[in-house]
Amino acid sequence: MAAALLEPPPTFLNFNRHHHTSFPRTSHSLKLQKNLPSCLPASITPQTQEQEPAALPEPETGSVPDRSRDRRRVVKVAWEKLLRWSRSWRSRNQTPDVLQRTNKVVVLGGGSFGTAMAAHVASRKPDLQVHMLLRDPLICQSVNDHHCNCKYFPKHVLPNNVIATTDAKTALFGADYCLHAVPVQFSSLFLEGIAEYVDPGLPFISLSKGLELNTLRMMSQIIPQALKNPRQPFVALSGPSFALELMNKLPTAMVVASKDKRLANSAQQLLASSHLRISTSSAYAQLVTSDSCSDVTGVEIAGALKNVLAIAAGIVEGMNLGNNSMAALVAQGCSEIRWLATKMGAKPATITGLSGTGDIMLTCFVNLSRNRTVGVRLGSGEKLDDILSSMNQVAEGVSTAGAVIALAQKYKVKMPVLTAVARIIDNELTPKKAVLELMNLPQVEEV
Repeated sequence: MAAALLEPPPTFLNFNRHHHTSFPRTSHSLKLQKNLPSCLPASITPQTQEQEPAALPEPETGSVPDRSRDRRRVVKVAWEKLLRWSRSWRSRNQTPDVLQRTNKVVVLGGGSFGTAMAAHVASRKPDLQVHMLLRDPLICQSVNDHHCNCKYFPKHVLPNNVIATTDAKTALFGADYCLHAVPVQFSSLFLEGIAEYVDPGLPFISLSKGLELNTLRMMSQIIPQALKNPRQPFVALSGPSFALELMNKLPTAMVVASKDKRLANSAQQLLASSHLRISTSSAYAQLVTSDSCSDVTGVEIAGALKNVLAIAAGIVEGMNLGNNSMAALVAQGCSEIRWLATKMGAKPATITGLSGTGDIMLTCFVNLSRNRTVGVRLGSGEKLDDILSSMNQVAEGVSTAGAVIALAQKYKVKMPVLTAVARIIDNELTPKKAVLELMNLPQVEEV
């Protein structure tokens, strides 16, 4: 259809042709011509004997296959250009191999994601020492004796160069990088207990997502304050990533952000592999906004707030409210996250990227999400205490919900959906009542 509109008009619409088939003029046609209004342009008046339409042209043969070949050629050229750009970019951006210069990485915490990242880094270099600092001696023994995390991944074999210990001094001594995977609500106390063994220049790559309930702090604030070192190197890692899929080496993409661009690039080189893409938020922001400043706030706040939204999505699923409700709720939740994040200084491009929209889609729509599971069970009528006591992992959204509302009040942002989640968690509102109240809010302009 579109291609046809671009072709020249058929010959029967060309009123200036001199070679045509003659048609006899009847008295009826002459009468019609005389009665036509004078305001009509000459181009639409009936044809005289000298200006009658020609016969329809014969359709061109082979035009459809030709257009199909042209389309395939355009797609092939576009793909080849992308590959040439990739090769050119790599040749112009060759940097020292961070992985080759790294001898030891320490992972704080032995949960599912900490274990998955320990296994991932260890598989990148066979002679790299990867030490996991754990609290549970049983998991520690399981990792060292059987090369598996008996609590979270009993069927997955860890690389031989993953070593577990409960001794902070041993784990941290000589480490080049530290992956922090302790839940947010326990991070401050944990870090204060090991601060004496942490080198002031040791880069921390935070895997933890959430807000500290009483202080409203993010990990970029918790880590340097707990270690009493405001200059402790810090990188935030976030994005749509389930630990199980990382363990299975399925294709995954994440983003790192740091105020130190070189450190962000180093973390990117350390972690990126054939099945894990690592983008830097500074590079993405530069493409979108011509701003080279890395958006640590955007990456962290999006990673924290999406957990609360995932609980809301789970409640909709547990109440069987349908797909329309789910789509409307998640769209509204995305807007609320964007409102608060931008008020806090985040870039809109970050909120629509991997750490924002990407993580939201994964956490809200997939059953592997812990926070979504909490919501499903709340929507089905279970009590929060019963849900949490039956889980062997932390659902950060439960603790983060109250902190999010405090932040919203601080920055004067209205967040109906996330506020409703906080009220449900505090047992001040039932899921059914929350839905009724949200649906009865004023009909306003979408922003």
